Amino acid sequence: MQKLVLWILILSMVLPGTAMAASFAYGDKIFDPGPLAPVDSNLLVSINQKAPDFTLPAVSGKPISLSQYKGKKNVLITFIPAAWTPVCSDQWPGYNIAKPLFEAHDTILLGISVDNIPTLFAWTQEMGSLWFDVLADFWPHGQVAKTYGILRSNGTAERALILVDKQGIIRFIHVSDINIRPDLGMIMKAVESLAQ
Repeated sequence: MQKLVLWILILSMVLPGTAMAASFAYGDKIFDPGPLAPVDSNLLVSINQKAPDFTLPAVSGKPISLSQYKGKKNVLITFIPAAWTPVCSDQWPGYNIAKPLFEAHDTILLGISVDNIPTLFAWTQEMGSLWFDVLADFWPHGQVAKTYGILRSNGTAERALILVDKQGIIRFIHVSDINIRPDLGMIMKAVESLAQ
């Protein structure tokens, strides 16, 4: 427990600079949409509810289903609004640093965007390798985001985190201000709570 707290403190100090350095490395390839409405959707799922299943194509070329992890792993679903944008380009690379913490709590990540596979492929190649699967909720456009109630009126997803336990039950939901990257310490606290 003390080691985990120490890791979170270290990552909280190191991650912002590291992640920002990643997006600055893209130079003028990053599109800045400017400030957006913090939240523009109506959540349709709740804690202690069974997570709606889905199957989406992954950048790796294989289809991934939420249900394939039932009884095996906890799953943190991380929805982002769009590839090639500043906050998203900081958020996902930052999870590479926290990989040992997720693994220690038997948790995998599934990154979901409404972008198509070629766009996600190019973007993730530019970011460098991510340890988790990146999925395209492109067609039918935003269907998974819509099912979860986090599809925005402009067709992008909210910046949302949904933690699903090994039994397929939602244990944590965080829909954040779309302009702000979610706090890693908060995420790890939620993941750690599944072991209690």
